[in-house]
Amino acid sequence: MVTALFAAMACALPLGTAQAASTPTRGTAYMGETVAAHDGTHSTPTSGDATQTEGVDVSNYQGSVAWSTLYGSGVRWAYTKATEGTYYTNPSFAQQYNGSYNVGMIRGAYHFATPDTTSGATQASYFVAHGGGWSKDGRTLPGVLDIEWDPYGAACYGKSASAMVSWIADFLNTYRSLTGRDAVIYTATSWWTECTGDYAGFAGSNPLWIARYASSVGTLPGGWSYYTMWQYTSSGATVGDHDYFNGALDRVQALANG
Repeated sequence: MVTALFAAMACALPLGTAQAASTPTRGTAYMGETVAAHDGTHSTPTSGDATQTEGVDVSNYQGSVAWSTLYGSGVRWAYTKATEGTYYTNPSFAQQYNGSYNVGMIRGAYHFATPDTTSGATQASYFVAHGGGWSKDGRTLPGVLDIEWDPYGAACYGKSASAMVSWIADFLNTYRSLTGRDAVIYTATSWWTECTGDYAGFAGSNPLWIARYASSVGTLPGGWSYYTMWQYTSSGATVGDHDYFNGALDRVQALANG
């Protein structure tokens, strides 16, 4: 199983701090970018779980990924950034999404949410239209809503907790209506607590992908009693961030099949 051996890339910022002096270009955000900035970076994970399956998540930052090398190292599933807001599609998406599939991995796509730009329904539709769909082929995972701190401005995108919950529900309901699947929610407990008031209403239907760069996942967001996936480092450089699926490979396949 792959272990994370990469130096952290993000500098720590105080909670809720906008990156005013070095605000990145819209579209460049990637899964875990702001989590690392707010919650700290990687340490070696440990777990009492008997079986976990190694995965990675990638964005255009990684460019052309050596999928066969990753597969040879034990990686069996992968998520690729497809979209952000309604203004960005990943130019490396085809190589990453199809490349992981072609070497035998189970793959899926994620959407980096920007709740301050357009509605949840609009962004879910954009995501599905640009690679975020689902098919029951046993190798395609349901789409992921990546919801974390705003890398371009206010931590909670200028929304109250109730407004944020409504935006997320709008996205999730639309994604389900378009694909027949419940989207996975990727988030950090600290963001979820701050920006949704630790809302517990999605746990019954939406699998949790928790971001925490520590030796354990720690406290989970409201409602969830277990995680489905755990991003344990956001410092994967050219090979992507590393993740555990909470179960053996047949459980990854089960999620793909719905």
